[in-house]
Amino acid sequence: MGRAREILVGWLLDGSGGPVREKVLLRVEGGRITAIRPAAEALSGSDPGRWTDLSHCTVLPPLVDCHLHLGMSGSTDRRVRERAQALGYEEIRTMMRRHLDDLFAHGVLAARDAGDRHGFSLRLREEGGGHPAVTLRLAGRAWHARGRYGALIGGPPDEEGLVEACLRQAGAVDQIKLVNSGLNSLEHFARETPPQFAQAEIAALVRGAAAAGLKVMVHANGRRPVREAILAGADSIEHGFFMGRDNLELLAERGVVWVPTAVTMQAYAATPEAASGKADPAVVEKNLQHQLAQLAQARQLGVTVALGSDAGSPGVLHGEGLIEEMKLLRRAGYSLTETVRCATANGARLLGLAESGTLTVGCRATFLVARGGPAQLPRKLAYLEQIYIDGRPSELYRKNPQKFPQQVLGQQYAG
Repeated sequence: MGRAREILVGWLLDGSGGPVREKVLLRVEGGRITAIRPAAEALSGSDPGRWTDLSHCTVLPPLVDCHLHLGMSGSTDRRVRERAQALGYEEIRTMMRRHLDDLFAHGVLAARDAGDRHGFSLRLREEGGGHPAVTLRLAGRAWHARGRYGALIGGPPDEEGLVEACLRQAGAVDQIKLVNSGLNSLEHFARETPPQFAQAEIAALVRGAAAAGLKVMVHANGRRPVREAILAGADSIEHGFFMGRDNLELLAERGVVWVPTAVTMQAYAATPEAASGKADPAVVEKNLQHQLAQLAQARQLGVTVALGSDAGSPGVLHGEGLIEEMKLLRRAGYSLTETVRCATANGARLLGLAESGTLTVGCRATFLVARGGPAQLPRKLAYLEQIYIDGRPSELYRKNPQKFPQQVLGQQYAG
């Protein structure tokens, strides 16, 4: 089982949403936490040589990004993005691996890929090309109605029908991604698009997916697309812009998880020129503020929120994007501990990761170490002090790792 190790922690956020615990001693045996005790009591008469001193640091569970696209670059240069769409697997594989490194560097140790047009993420996993410390949940190709939005991340079902097309890949994917609305307008505030699929059709898919042990994540913006997805039994609503209070109440009532991806609008507000069409900065800012207001309502209503960055969208970088989403949650009125719960435990439950999300007795001793106190979070997550895997500092992590310069990305994919 190995010798017990003790770690003195300055501040512990366990992911449950409960209060921060100050000055505690973690006892680790066999890679798991076997005790959490007040440091003053535990260290009385103890030999300091037996414990690791992290008394100047905050410890919290690894982050979980519930919505991203490994095969998309996040570049704000439209020419780079258009060029990247035409690249083959070999080039995209290099980019996906770099994105996995970026996730790990920011403490994201689990992520859910929300679809890519060619299923390249599935191929990467088949080849064993993932990251040893980052757990992935893959959707493969997302599914959209013929002639509607979604070609960038998937395709339409063929003549055999939606349920049959989706379940054909059940053995390869970890969840099914359905697109049930269009994108948000960046020119006309709160413009909605009609649902892509009938409620009965989505319900049939949800039932078939559940029988195969799969969850269904639904891209949906606007009142009708969101409501029909919830009533059909979707496991999570992705984005959910302009869904309205009635749908927020329905989310809370039915226990459906909301993944809001507000950071996408923050990115467009910073670089409106990155949009594929016209973008009105005033409209983009209103979109963002409306989503923050919905988040504030969701908090009051008890909606389960799990964080996703939609990394790969223009201006949203892998790893960094989730930290920015955490900052937006704070702006919407969530406390720090609530924000951490949304970025850890809630996401881990959504992804079915029983071994992740919290730091309590019996859990794996895998956690992030951020220098300084909780008041410096989530900012300090962008440059962690260390990442512990099963009670030991990870040999994979290097403090302040060199980031992949965006200009290099542009040179590589601009041709």
